[in-house]
Amino acid sequence: MLPGDLQGYDVIGDVHGCAQTLTQLLARMGYAKQAGVWRHPTRKALFLGDIIDRGPRIREALHLVHDMVEAGAASCIMGNHEINALAWSTPAPAGSGRQYIREHTERNRRQIQDTLEQFAAWPEEWEYFLDWFYTLPLFMDMGEIRLVHACWDDNLIKPFATQYQNGCIDREFLEAATDHESFASQVLERLLRGIDMRLPHGQIMTGRDGLTRRAFRTKFWEEQPQTYGDIVFQPDALPDEVAARPLSDDQKAELLLYDTDQPILFVGHYWQQGNPHPIRPNLACLDYSAVKYGKLVAYRWEGEHHLHRDHFVWVDVPRLA
Repeated sequence: MLPGDLQGYDVIGDVHGCAQTLTQLLARMGYAKQAGVWRHPTRKALFLGDIIDRGPRIREALHLVHDMVEAGAASCIMGNHEINALAWSTPAPAGSGRQYIREHTERNRRQIQDTLEQFAAWPEEWEYFLDWFYTLPLFMDMGEIRLVHACWDDNLIKPFATQYQNGCIDREFLEAATDHESFASQVLERLLRGIDMRLPHGQIMTGRDGLTRRAFRTKFWEEQPQTYGDIVFQPDALPDEVAARPLSDDQKAELLLYDTDQPILFVGHYWQQGNPHPIRPNLACLDYSAVKYGKLVAYRWEGEHHLHRDHFVWVDVPRLA
């Protein structure tokens, strides 16, 4: 059931500083700039987070989304890049053994470097946006549709929601996440980064982004997985011998399953390729690597109970010569 005069929601995937592409997508869906804010007369935009980092117009993108949210023309949830920015900028609790909640390693610096550089001349603006990130909920449950950046886990969301009824964290929660065994860390890791599984025998993989990893991202909707290859969900394929490796009973028991009878769920985060389509009738990923010359994708929801392929809208991002 849509509230008031709204005819639908437009759920938009990871923007990552692609402000120009975002304006093209909004215009394609009938939004127009009015009094400095992009609006639609009968619809509302819902952003899946990761507005910052990597792209050429991060500051412009953040202003655009912020202004829409503050005007009531959009809502936005937290992405892992927004939580990374908060953790990068927040001193760690005393006794934690580190200076900042997110350590200032070279790898972490590379992820946020473009954002810091593009805000270098506007430090007060950046401080304002860091505070604003605390107003972004970790998830939205709207009854017939749900939004989370990476993974919906009722076992974490329900107890979190009893403590934080607006779905937003505070600095105390962020500081608590410094302890990787804490409830706060589990919530942020699962909802904003998804589920990882360690590669067997201490193996490592080097992805197309040049980063080496000891784990891979997994699906949370596979009903009867048998092998590592059945659950991998990331752009980089597993080596053939790893993909064919059987899952143990303990590994299967640890996997999460988002059932087909659950409300429609939208996620970003996972860098999909090809033409946008539903993963399942009640599940769609809207991150199609816009910042890596892929697509900036939206889904136009109009009250349906099952996702339709023809409700996906996107703008291709061409690689300039």
